[in-house]
Amino acid sequence: MPPSLPRAARRSASRSGFSGRLTRHLFLGFIRIHILHHAAEAPVSGAALTAELGRHGYALSPGTLYPILHGLRTTGYLRCRAKVQCGHHRKCYTLTAKGRAALAQARTQIYELMEEVMEHRPR
Repeated sequence: MPPSLPRAARRSASRSGFSGRLTRHLFLGFIRIHILHHAAEAPVSGAALTAELGRHGYALSPGTLYPILHGLRTTGYLRCRAKVQCGHHRKCYTLTAKGRAALAQARTQIYELMEEVMEHRPR
């Protein structure tokens, strides 16, 4: 099971028979939305995102996180600026207008999907 998934998700995926690849793919979508959410609040660095995602149980390596950030930047959802912070060069990511629109649409769709999926959750 991929180590970038929260422990509960790894256990659940193992029990349900999901392949590790499919489960990882699904959670990477959640991570992208989570990144957009935080970039909407304030500029974020890769290190800050790693720590934030870690608080939620995601152990992302730089080899996973930075390609996601690059992809979000390439698609126009994030803007990247270099800045010196505590003597270190950091890339700070902020949400663009296109990213803000995508996040708003994702929030609407997540809410609708959550209502439907949670309606059928086991008791």
